[in-house]
Amino acid sequence: MHTKSLGVAALVGLLGFAAIAAGSAQAASEQVGEVSTAFRWVGRNDRVVVEAYDDPKVQGVTCYVSRARTGGVKGTVGLAEDRAEASIACRQVGAVQFSAKLPLQEDVFTERMSVLFKRLHIVRLVDPKRNTLVYLTYSDKLVDGSPQNSVTAVPVPPGSPIPLK
Repeated sequence: MHTKSLGVAALVGLLGFAAIAAGSAQAASEQVGEVSTAFRWVGRNDRVVVEAYDDPKVQGVTCYVSRARTGGVKGTVGLAEDRAEASIACRQVGAVQFSAKLPLQEDVFTERMSVLFKRLHIVRLVDPKRNTLVYLTYSDKLVDGSPQNSVTAVPVPPGSPIPLK
């Protein structure tokens, strides 16, 4: 009897953790809008989606990423593999404040682009000489990544040096 109740408690705890993790993963990006690019008879249309990502360690900087999303039946149920193309524009949207010292290079966001093997990455690079944050987006795949990428930069005001690790 005790073992059964422990198993139920563990399952409830695991489900609660999964719900929290799913909520925090969704909080990492916010869809700003989308446009349809191709009509699909069944399922969602193919589209270009624009999402906003707030840098978790740099308050006041938001990155906007646009990328293609595949529609149809596979896209609607999450089984389609999206194209490896993305564009990024990061902007200062408020006072720049750092919550921690930054490494010279850090993968700040990753998101699944296919069921198993493809991920979208947003990498923050620090250019200390110019006091600038550089953001790069690209996708990788387990076997064959894509060289397609996009880059943008956010200059930090001269009176606020970027704290480095």
